[in-house]
Amino acid sequence: MTIVDPPQTPERGYRFLANEVRRTQTFDRAEVEASLREYERRGQVAVETGDWATWALQFTDDAIYVEHQYGVMRSQRAISAWITSTMQGHALELQFPIEWYVIDNDLVVVYVPNRYPPHDDGPEYLFGCVTILCYAGDGKWCYEEDLYNALESHRVHQAYTAARGQA
Repeated sequence: MTIVDPPQTPERGYRFLANEVRRTQTFDRAEVEASLREYERRGQVAVETGDWATWALQFTDDAIYVEHQYGVMRSQRAISAWITSTMQGHALELQFPIEWYVIDNDLVVVYVPNRYPPHDDGPEYLFGCVTILCYAGDGKWCYEEDLYNALESHRVHQAYTAARGQA
């Protein structure tokens, strides 16, 4: 699938871009927390069904998604095109359980270890990820930024792929 708006990779590094799309209002914590649970649920459904386009619908039309390994996607359409083309093959087996989070009005910081299930009696394969979300209201997010070690991600993926091939 072709990405509608090619990801941007800033020459001088990434900045916190949420302020470009952030809404200037106060949100009820329960609303933000419920939307975070829905975010997690949508991720589980996307893993189970492979339907990442539906997962992307939780973003506003003007949303920004910063993925340091892949670039900056600007718009819900670009996020959808990118995630559906990226989440293929063994990536469809990844799980994204939220272990903990902090909410400060519209900003949410989440620790989400990215996990592959084991194919033996050993522990799962995982690499840590911290995700920053910005809530826009009405169950939608206007910003996501994923922070993780790309080398560790690659190493874990390779180990998982090798173990899966032997299972």
